[in-house]
Amino acid sequence: MKHFIKKHLTEVKWPSPADDWDVEGVLKDRLNQNFKYDLRPIKNNMKIGHFKTKAEKIVFDINHQYIIVDVEELHQYLKENKVNEVNLGDLLSKLDWNIILPKI
Repeated sequence: MKHFIKKHLTEVKWPSPADDWDVEGVLKDRLNQNFKYDLRPIKNNMKIGHFKTKAEKIVFDINHQYIIVDVEELHQYLKENKVNEVNLGDLLSKLDWNIILPKI
């Protein structure tokens, strides 16, 4: 995820050891607001998260792109649909806020 940070974030604030996956910054040429991004890696085709996260956006590193989704909207979707697991491809069509960035 260092590539994502270097290529797509400005005003980067590195996390404390307690929040080692949540990097804060501004998304270059897309947003002018500072957000915390959950950069936790995908393991075994899954990305584990929790409702108490301090991150506002989640970044998925998939093939040749980064997919960014809004944490609050994702949590609302999970609660409304009473699901614990979702397929990212299916999820993107159901969420209003997501950004897909190519790896450069």
